[in-house]
Amino acid sequence: MNRCIVCVALAAVMVVVTTVAQVKKDFPKHWGQPPEIQTHDHRPLPGGYGYGSSTLSNWIAANLAKDQLAGQSPGTVKPLYENNLDALPDGALPDTFMVLGGDFVVKHDGTNGFLELPGAPLDSFAVQFGPVEAENIAVTAQILGTNKGRRTPTFGVGLGGVSGWKLQVSPGKKAIELLRDQEIKASKEFEWKSGKWTQLRLQIRKIKDGEWRVEGKAWSKGESEPEDWQISFEEQEVPIAGKASVLGSPFAGTPIQFDELRVERVP
Repeated sequence: MNRCIVCVALAAVMVVVTTVAQVKKDFPKHWGQPPEIQTHDHRPLPGGYGYGSSTLSNWIAANLAKDQLAGQSPGTVKPLYENNLDALPDGALPDTFMVLGGDFVVKHDGTNGFLELPGAPLDSFAVQFGPVEAENIAVTAQILGTNKGRRTPTFGVGLGGVSGWKLQVSPGKKAIELLRDQEIKASKEFEWKSGKWTQLRLQIRKIKDGEWRVEGKAWSKGESEPEDWQISFEEQEVPIAGKASVLGSPFAGTPIQFDELRVERVP
């Protein structure tokens, strides 16, 4: 009898192990890549996506909620601007980008395209893209930089053009920062990982007449996106209309790479 119980238990374990990755359909492209690091549990996934880990389940649920908040059918939200750079040829940036200093170029690693800012000169540079917007707007991008000894780069994303808002990763301070133009408005502790893609999201929402909320978050690629905003600031000044941007300061003397540029409307 005991032997039969053991056999049944082992069979059940084998079924779980073989069905952990049973995903029935592709995820919408605008969701990005699912988390690379996941728990080993097994459960039904929301949205009819089959079975998988609770990590994957939470990631799907968060994206479905974003789609619903944006007033779209789940999985159908269309960005105002999206560019993964894969289709662009190596070399100078096309006219759809507005380069604000720096020798940005398009490069490829296999089939994956990205923008690269060289490690010299040691100054601050940016590239603008997408439509001109002021509020209820978000920008996302993933950025890769490396340290050299104790020297580290700074980098981030922006909304509202040159004098608008920026979400900046400052590894030397072990922090992420919200800046309006060049003035730091908020700072939050953040542990940056050299040589690993960092995903950033910055948004500006109108809360009511005369009040806006600027929010940001950053996380390493392969990890789950934080459910809550890590940093925010309540603003009473009308946001400046302008394009979205990615920005970098290669203070480490090593290149900075930018990929998966996206601008979208938020409720």
